[in-house]
Formats: sequence, C-alpha cells, structure tokens
Amino acid sequence: MSKLGSIGARLHRGEISYDFIGKRKIWYGVSILITITAILGLAVRGLNMSIDFQGGAVFTTPNHMSTSVAQAETYAKDASGHEAVVQKLGNGSLRIQIAGVDTAESDKIKDNLAKDLKLNPEKLAADLVGPSWGQQIANKAWEGLAIFMVLVVIYLAIAFEWRMAIAALVALIHDITITTGIYALVGFEVSPGTIIGLLTILGYSLYDTVVVFDSLKEQTKDITRQTRFTYSEIANRSINGTLVRSINTTVVALLPVAGLLFIGGGFLGAGDLNDISLSLFVGLAAGAYSSIFIATPLVADLKEREPAMKALTKRIMAKRAQAASEEDLTTGGDDPEDAAPAVVGPRNQPSTRGRGRGRQAGKRR
Repeated sequence: MSKLGSIGARLHRGEISYDFIGKRKIWYGVSILITITAILGLAVRGLNMSIDFQGGAVFTTPNHMSTSVAQAETYAKDASGHEAVVQKLGNGSLRIQIAGVDTAESDKIKDNLAKDLKLNPEKLAADLVGPSWGQQIANKAWEGLAIFMVLVVIYLAIAFEWRMAIAALVALIHDITITTGIYALVGFEVSPGTIIGLLTILGYSLYDTVVVFDSLKEQTKDITRQTRFTYSEIANRSINGTLVRSINTTVVALLPVAGLLFIGGGFLGAGDLNDISLSLFVGLAAGAYSSIFIATPLVADLKEREPAMKALTKRIMAKRAQAASEEDLTTGGDDPEDAAPAVVGPRNQPSTRGRGRGRQAGKRR
C-alpha cells in the first residue's frame, strides 16, 4: 500500500485526524478575506467581457502568419482606434477581436488591417457579433444558475436536511465569487466558454460536499443515544474519513483540465478551450476547499445550536469531567514522596539463615 493510501486508511479508521472543525474560525476568516478581495476586484476592475457580450468585429488571418501578436495589436488599434484582443491560433493564424464597431466601420477596418498585414482583403475573414446575442447568453446563464441553486437546495433538504442545504448553497456561492473575482483581478476575458465552465464547476463542488454530508448523515444516526462524541467531533471524523478521497478526486479532475489550460490554451492557442479550462481549474480548486473547510464546519455550527445537541454536548462534557476527576482520585491518592521506598533485589527475599534455624529447632524437638 502506498504512503498516501496508508494515511487514508488511518484517517478513515480514526487513528489519526486533523481538527478541521475546531479550527473553523481560521478557515472562515481565510474565506472571508478571499471573498472580500474578490468582491473588491469585481467592484474596482470589473469583468473583461469578450466581444460576444459587447458586440464588434472578429478578423481571422490565413494560416502561418509571420506577424507577431504585439504587432497585430498595434495594427488593429491604428486601423480602428479601439483596443484589440489578438490570439495566436494553433494553425499559425491570428484572431483579432475589436469591440464596439458596426458594419460600416468593420469594412473600413478590414481594408486598413489587410494593408498593414500585407494581405489581400479577400483573405482576411471578417465576422460581426451583435451585443444582443451575448446578452441572451448572459440571461440564460443567470436563469440556469438560479434554477440549479433552487434544485440543489430542494434536493439536499429532502435527502439530508435544511442545514446541509444552506451550507452547500453558501459553499457554491463562495466558489462562484472566488472564481469570478480571480477573473476580474487578473483580467482574464469572460466569454461564453467561461460561463459554461462556471456552471460546470458547481457540479464538481457539490459532489465533494455531498460525499462528506453522506458520511456525516450515516455516522450521526441516533447520535443522542450515545455519550461518547459530540456532533462537531463526528463531523470532524467525517471530513478526515473522506479527506483522501476528496483530494484524489480533485487531483484527477484537475489533471485533464490543466492539460487543456496549459497545453491546449498555452501551446495550441485554442481560445475557447482556454476560457473553459481556466474557469474549471480555478473553480475545482475552490470547490475542494469549500467542501472541506466551509460546508461541513458550517453544518456543525448550525447543528450545535439545536437544544438536543446542546444537551448532548453538556452530558458528554459532564461525563468527561467526572471521568477525569475519578482518574485524578485514583492516581493521586498516594503521594510518591510519602510512600515507603520500594525494596528490590535480595531484600525482598526471605532470609535463608532464618529458615535454617527453623529446621534445626524442629530437629531438636
């Protein structure tokens, strides 16, 4: 068995553990700090929306262009008077996006751009994108997100309980906020592929959360009939028991996404793949974090507020205090300094000289 597998088995059996629940205030603080940073990034810098949402023109050059991306950006800005986004595609062609231009401007820009690139204007493909299409995509995305959230809350409330549904909802909002905040802070372009990636990561995040919740539900069945563990302690055991599984699932999911991001997007220049894989990569990491450090600790906080759980915790603490007191009485009754020193070695043995005298006295009788 590998070292990681051995650690996972020991975590599952409860032989070793990390106190996630006991240190939950630290994780809450870290999450609040990251979330505030993401919100500030959204408020100050905003999202860099792609041409699909703003409308404009897209020009695609023939294959194997010798012009660099920086040169193409300069040519496009000179030809249009607007900032341009240029991508080098895998076949060597350039994709030039210029937002905020109409049909009349597009024809003029095409001629000037072809002249700078030393191309025949007929070989420079031009496509116009209307802003209404991007607005429809955004509206559909918001509708899909709202429907997904409602269905998640209803399902978890039925399958588990309403506290777990609230915790899962908070974790999902946490993941979306962090992902969109990173896009705003770094300046990544938000395209329809990004929206698809954001909707996809919700399923991954929810999967990790439900795995822990299922273990927690099983272990807390008839919890009030025992006086060994509090709800928070059992919740911590559930996290530790599924920790290695969550890590393995996340790593296995991140590996192909990283391949899409760094190979497909970085080397091949695939723009759509880059948009989708980037949101997936950030969202998967945030989802794994929230399922361990946010969702389950929040459930424990909510459950510990119940009168039954408060009474259980009180009984357990009283039992432990009584056991500790009895142990102190048992081990502390004799003071080692007052006790007689232990006699070891020959002093513990009966005197052989005395036994000899006794035998001689018996013979005399």
